[in-house]
Amino acid sequence: MPSNSKKKVLFVFPTAWDRRQLDACRPRWDEQFEILFADPSDAECPYDFDILGFIEETAARYRGRIAGVTSSSDYPGATVAGAISTRLGLPGSPPETIIRCSHKYYSRLAQREAAPEATPGFQLVDPRKPLEEQGPFPFPLFVKPVKGAFSVLARRIDGLPELREFLSHPATQEFISHYMRVFNKLVAGVTHLEINGCYFIAEELLRGVQTTVEGFASGGEVEILGIVDSVLHPGSNSFAQFIYPSSLSAVILQRMAEIARRVMLHLGLANTLFNIEMIYDASRDAIRIIEINPRLCGQFADLYEKVDGTNGYEVALALATGGRRRLKKGSGGYSIAASVPLRVFDPVEVNRAPRREDVRAAEALFPGTLVWPECETGQELADFAWFEDGQSARYGIINLGADDPASLAARLDQVKTQLGFRFSPLAR
Repeated sequence: MPSNSKKKVLFVFPTAWDRRQLDACRPRWDEQFEILFADPSDAECPYDFDILGFIEETAARYRGRIAGVTSSSDYPGATVAGAISTRLGLPGSPPETIIRCSHKYYSRLAQREAAPEATPGFQLVDPRKPLEEQGPFPFPLFVKPVKGAFSVLARRIDGLPELREFLSHPATQEFISHYMRVFNKLVAGVTHLEINGCYFIAEELLRGVQTTVEGFASGGEVEILGIVDSVLHPGSNSFAQFIYPSSLSAVILQRMAEIARRVMLHLGLANTLFNIEMIYDASRDAIRIIEINPRLCGQFADLYEKVDGTNGYEVALALATGGRRRLKKGSGGYSIAASVPLRVFDPVEVNRAPRREDVRAAEALFPGTLVWPECETGQELADFAWFEDGQSARYGIINLGADDPASLAARLDQVKTQLGFRFSPLAR
């Protein structure tokens, strides 16, 4: 254990969210914790990275020097944090538990045991075997990698020829051979699981109001941090806004929270944040689980702070060191908060991206506003079909709060104007 008064917490595979969110809530943790960041970052992890060597070297380097390890990185950060904490005897969940949560097939098996009414129909798909031997498939369906990121290679499929074409496409094959290499090393090296990341999962189509239920497991209990509405651009699978608190009724939100508790207790998560994407179909009064992510949602952390007064990173620091952050609802400065992905749906060239001073000026317009630009002047945003959600390109994120939806929309317009993004169309 570190000898100084502050508890040192190591962030592995730090994400674009970490430093900004931690700075936003620094006054409430700075006297208790010292933050360390390990290299490489989430975005800079190469496909052939020696992930098992990194776990062993990092555990050896920080043994006796840190009080906790955590990550907001879905892949590979959360699993690596679990592996290191397990080796050092620190609070956290074992790496096999983390992977059982995030591996879409193993997670579905656990969901079906704990909450069968909330688990959609599903089946495993092996791209290396003839599809005729694996069917029949109940088209139309939704197909996605058993371990993905964002919505890459996740889409609706209407028939066997389309599924065959999708699975044989060079982008799909590259995803399996390159992107999944680190994940496959983790499955083989830190778990006893047999099904690695070279598979896809086919699921029944879901419809309704989509949400993210975020919470944490600690001391054999599960507590809900918040439930966020996920709003799509009309006619697409592209997220337009994430709004907190959810607009669904208290009864539906309670049902979602209870499903989350059952499933996460069944999976055995401990001293760890999670977020579960769910969907409510009012026509059938049915709730279904979309997927589980056994980690902090860095993008949403300050939404809870704006409305409830507690940033998700405060919770993550407490859990990583064996503590528990008590939540108090409604003690923030705003009634509503949103995280807004900025997108283009047609190929463009970025004629102007905001400068650092533009970002500072935009954030200064309204207290608590945070901006993440994700493009550079001169960059081309194109080739949507095989990247991100398959329909758009994200070029920035704005997080902000307000007293009501109308004020939120007006503030968003002002922030976007201050940032000054400009684009020109590219030929398709």
